[in-house]
Amino acid sequence: MKILLLLIFVNVLSFAAFAQKERKFVREGNDYFNEGLKDTAKLDTITFGKAEVAYRKALQIKPEDFQWQFNLADAIYKQKKGEAAATEFEKLADKAVKPNDKSSVYYNLGNSLLTQKKFDPSIDAYKKALRINPNDPEAKYNLAFAEKMKKEDQKQKDQDKNKDQNKDNQNKNQDQNQQNQQNQPQQNKISKQSAEQMLQALENEEQKTQEKVKKAQVLKAERTKIDKNW
Repeated sequence: MKILLLLIFVNVLSFAAFAQKERKFVREGNDYFNEGLKDTAKLDTITFGKAEVAYRKALQIKPEDFQWQFNLADAIYKQKKGEAAATEFEKLADKAVKPNDKSSVYYNLGNSLLTQKKFDPSIDAYKKALRINPNDPEAKYNLAFAEKMKKEDQKQKDQDKNKDQNKDNQNKNQDQNQQNQQNQPQQNKISKQSAEQMLQALENEEQKTQEKVKKAQVLKAERTKIDKNW
């Protein structure tokens, strides 16, 4: 009996020690997290990184604690690690039981997705948060903002597409001009050949004409000589 009581007492002490460590890590995590929030001008990613380490240590002792998991995901998000944070919040969406917790998870999931410019999934996450908590002003605002960002992104894509098409048309025109310029010397060459042929033909005609004139002069001279003899 004494041995059993001793074992129970040892287990109680062990559990108390683990609980004390858990609370210590959680307090550290919360302190670092709150410290990181103090500077509103920029995110102190180093301090939030320390908070992440502390929350992970707490979760090693109590892995299924929803609150520490949520805080861990939030600390990751505050370090501008949108993709990693989204993964954590997606896991928590299935674990959340209380409506407020579930709404908060979807809201933060939407934020994590929006930082990655994943507009459709972020819009879907905000809508899920609002189905649970329709009066959440931040979720309403972020939903409208995400929809606006999606429209602007699509508009920019359309403009870029038009620019690419115009650029392609310009390149085609340049290629056509270059091809025309390449063909132009050949055309000039043909024209030059034609001109030389015409010149040669004229020279031949002139030579024939001169020969005819010479023959005529010879005949005239002969006739004149005969006339004088007369």
